[in-house]
Amino acid sequence: MPLIPLGPPEKTSETAGPLKLKSWNEIFRDKDHGWSPLLWVLYLGFFFIQPIYDHVSLKLWLLDGLGAAVFLFLYFGLFFLVNPRALAHIAGMVLLGLLYQPINGGACTFFIFAAAMLPFCVESQAAAFAGLFAIGAIGAVECLLLHISGWALFYSALFPVIIGAGNTFFAERNRMNHSLRKANDEIEHLAKVAERERIARDLHDVLGHTLSVIILKSELAGKLMDRDPQRAGNEIREVEQISRQALSEVRDTIRGYRSQGLQAELAQAKSTLETAGVAVKFEAARVSLPALQEGVLSMAVREAVTNVVRHADARHCSLRLQQRDGSCHLEIEDDGRGGFQNEGNGLRGMRERVEMLGGTLTRDSQTGTKLAIMVPMREITPKSGECGH
Repeated sequence: MPLIPLGPPEKTSETAGPLKLKSWNEIFRDKDHGWSPLLWVLYLGFFFIQPIYDHVSLKLWLLDGLGAAVFLFLYFGLFFLVNPRALAHIAGMVLLGLLYQPINGGACTFFIFAAAMLPFCVESQAAAFAGLFAIGAIGAVECLLLHISGWALFYSALFPVIIGAGNTFFAERNRMNHSLRKANDEIEHLAKVAERERIARDLHDVLGHTLSVIILKSELAGKLMDRDPQRAGNEIREVEQISRQALSEVRDTIRGYRSQGLQAELAQAKSTLETAGVAVKFEAARVSLPALQEGVLSMAVREAVTNVVRHADARHCSLRLQQRDGSCHLEIEDDGRGGFQNEGNGLRGMRERVEMLGGTLTRDSQTGTKLAIMVPMREITPKSGECGH
């Protein structure tokens, strides 16, 4: 019997529930063995060599057939059952070898199968070698007690250990492959989670800001309806334009591209604040930023201005953008109520984006609210995750 990479795909649970078969797709599309168990089982033919040559009685043939049937259950159970008790199956094969060795020299096959599969059913090479030593010792002791020597002793005691020792290499490779696949699956899962979080943050920024503007302009149009119908109509038309723009931005957010540029975002912020009746002090220097930093600062402006309009109850607000010491500094300060200490989802998302770029975000809400953001102006790889641009 040649050395073969024989064994179930991985160590299985020893606290299995009721017997349950895998589907055909699960069995034959397994990455580790596929349909090969149907080939390996042909080695069971060695068990029937002696009965054929010795022309044994029908009783012995029935007894050998029973042993083969039990073995096939144990063998295929390792591959076809959802949660087999792997070590119990291995022990059952060894027991078959012990029971049939006195009447059939081919029972050494059971020791060989048990040793070949054992490395795949334990968690370490040390446990595999300990189990192989035990199987070899059991086969040797029985042969010595039955005064069996020569090739029978070799195939029952030493050869199973050789087969199993060789399979420890394949078992270790399987364990490494499983760990790698598990790590890849985890990375893929985390990437999906990060993308969902990015979309959630961006949608919060887009819809939060845009809906606030729509509400603001709608309220203004309602107040002007009787006094100044023409201006009210203009405000309603702007609501329509903003709504169409919001729809486009949502689509772009899903695709991952959205910002029209930081200068355009600052101009829109100024217009939104003035519409809300907030006096604006606007100081924005022209700075050349990498696309990633510009996208993050654009979303920060949008979120901050939305908070001013919604919550600050401010009368004055200043927007400052400047370049200093190789970094871009953005400050948004209002004279509103301040005092909010807990970070909402929008501010938390803003902080995460800035810190991913190696920047900082500070907030002072003792008197009014001052938001100061610094990001490096050089091209930089985000520290972790995706920056939402």
